[in-house]
Parts: sequence; structure tokens; C-alpha cells
Amino acid sequence: MKAVRLHGREDLRIEDVPAPAAPGPGQIRLRNGFVGICGSDLHLHAHPEASPVDLFTPHPVTGAHLPQTLGHEFSGTVAEVGPGVDGIAVGDRGAVFPVAYSCGECVACRHGEPTSCRLMASLGANANGGGMSESVTISASQFHPVPASVSLQHAALVEPMAVAWHGVSRSRATGEDTALILGAGPIGIGTWYALRAHGVVDVLISEPNPDRRARVAALGATVIDPLTEDVNAAVAELTDGDGVTIAYDAAGVPAALESALAALAPGGRVVLQSPHEAGFEIQPSAIMMGEYELIGSVGYTPAEFDGVIARMAAGDYDTTGWVEEMGLDDAMAAIERLTEGAGTKILLRVR
Repeated sequence: MKAVRLHGREDLRIEDVPAPAAPGPGQIRLRNGFVGICGSDLHLHAHPEASPVDLFTPHPVTGAHLPQTLGHEFSGTVAEVGPGVDGIAVGDRGAVFPVAYSCGECVACRHGEPTSCRLMASLGANANGGGMSESVTISASQFHPVPASVSLQHAALVEPMAVAWHGVSRSRATGEDTALILGAGPIGIGTWYALRAHGVVDVLISEPNPDRRARVAALGATVIDPLTEDVNAAVAELTDGDGVTIAYDAAGVPAALESALAALAPGGRVVLQSPHEAGFEIQPSAIMMGEYELIGSVGYTPAEFDGVIARMAAGDYDTTGWVEEMGLDDAMAAIERLTEGAGTKILLRVR
């Protein structure tokens, strides 16, 4: 079958690879439908050595390492069902929960946070198989069915929208909050949708890319250009001078975190939702004096996956204008486009 494989830094190849094995007990095989290109895929392509997971050494459980099939945001149709699988039938459509392994015993697993497990393995990174291929065999527990009203295109967006939903949950957002989102990429847009679902009305998005600003503004969001407009002045206008109670770093650049801290009201929270490729200095005294909270957010839970699916079924997550489709053969061109800042979200059509 055809697969998009990462061999090393800026070394991405479309290759013919063996088809996945037939599903064993508790497993299913999918015909992949659509797969999203994530910001972390761009980071893996440009700087695999800076990845929070080791791609160069075989994973102690899965054995996976480079070269690796990419793609952890994907949907598909069940093609084959293994022994002992109940409640899933050939032809069912759904989204894939990409965490393929967590130990179940460490403190993260015991607290229901499998993506923070030190042995966590994800499809498209450090577990064998990924969405940028024609087919994959997975555990039946990783398959989240979607109703007829949710397309396979939308189902491929469940994973990134669940990332954003998890960050909003981590922030403890309520209708009493005001929020600043730094970055209008897919996670920033997903955060805007999740905040609205949590009752947060006063939300400002800061985005320097004019194309992304136009796309998120067309959805109804309030957006500013931090290169030509004063973010702090805009926050002051939004909050009557108080500052926002929550800021989300969905950009992964030092300026985003700096702007987030500067915009906070006393006791405010910053959610870090985007990876940073390198460290940088911040002033801890400002955090101390403002009694701010820095909250890390990675991944999601199975329940949050299902929660996003339910919101999609209810009509949330309009993708008009910010989601594009390209073919699997166009993966390298799509990654180049996104790296250059063109477009917002690209889904690769597998079949």
C-alpha cells in the first residue's frame, strides 16, 4: 500500500509498504479516509531531534522508530473485524484515538492522563502505523464511531479539536471568563469553538498571518494583527482594563507566551498548547506577583473525543474557509505550504 514516511530531517517520502496485518483478537482494520497535517508533523519534519518523543531509538514496547508513517489525526471505515470485537461492524465510520500504548500503571495513567505516560506511543510517531497510509490495523478501543451526520472529513478533525477542548477543560473556563488566544491555526480555532461551548463570550484572537486572520474572522471571531495593533490595548478594551482571565499559547513562539503573560488579569491562567522547539527566558517574578498559573496541556481523553463528536453532530465546527483537501500524493507539497504559512488546515484525502 501507499504511505507517507518520514526518514529524517526534511526527508519525507511517499513509498510502497506492506499492507497491515489482518486484525488479531480485539483489533480492527480500517480503510483510511482523511488524515490531517498537524503542527507537530511540521515540527517532526523540520526538527525531529527536538521532538518530545524519541524517534531515533526503537520504542521499548512498540519497537517503532524512523522511518515512520506519519499521521495521527485521521478517520476511516472499518474493513475487517478481528475475533472478540463487539459493537463494531464492517462499514462503520469513525475517528481514531491515536494513543496506541500507555503503561496503565504510572502516575499519569492512574490519573487518567495517558498522553503524559513516559511510555506513551502514538500512531504517526512512535507506534507502528499512521493515518498517512491507505490502511491501518488498530485496537478496537481506539475507534470512535461517528453518526451519519458527521462526515469522514469532520471525523479527521476530531483529534485536533479534542486537543483544543482538553486545553479549555484544563483552564477551568466558565462563562465568567475572558480569553485571549495567541495563534489562529487549527488549535487556536478549535480553542475558540471550545470556549464558546463552555459559555465564554469575550474572546480575542491574535494572529500575524493575514490569511489566517481572514479565515478566522469569517467564522465570526474577533481577531487582531499583533504586528500592527497593540494587543494589550485590545485586551484592555475587551475587559474594561482588567486583563483576560485566560490566555492560550496556540502558536509555539516566545512572543506568544510573552503576550499571554502581559495580557493577564491578576490570578489569570496561561495554557501552553503548542510545542516550542527551543527554550527561552521569561521573568518568573511577574508570574509570582500576578499569582498567575502556567498550565501545560497535551492530548485528550477518550471522553473528550466523544464530546467533540457530539458537538460536531450538533452542528458545531463549521469548516468553511479554513479546511482544505489535497490528495495523499500531495503530502510533501501540503507540508511545504503549511510551513510557509499558507493555508490553515489541510486534510489529505487517502481514498
